[in-house]
Amino acid sequence: MTPQELRAFCLSFNEAVEDFPFRPEISVFKVLGKLFALTTLDARPLTVNLKCDPEDAVRLRGEHPGLIVPGWHMNKRHWNTVTADGDLPDGLVRELVEDSYDLVVAGLPRAERLRLDRA
Repeated sequence: MTPQELRAFCLSFNEAVEDFPFRPEISVFKVLGKLFALTTLDARPLTVNLKCDPEDAVRLRGEHPGLIVPGWHMNKRHWNTVTADGDLPDGLVRELVEDSYDLVVAGLPRAERLRLDRA
């Protein structure tokens, strides 16, 4: 997956925005103010921090050692750092981004979730 594809995919979700709260080179993708993906798009290799169900996080790390690791500078129980530069299938990377978005949305208040459903 290229950096441009990753950015476009993250922004394709309802109410998703890109923000730069840390440094100009660190893209933070949010839904209604809540982080679901964090990446440095010009880094090589391209990696992205994604929220993950804790059990799935451990399973994915075991299935893809070195390519999916505990989230760098994140809560290791709930976040993985995923190498998205081609060694993992793009479909899996997209699925993990979507899962991250869905987990964040599931944690939003009901009124905000309903607003997303209508968007």
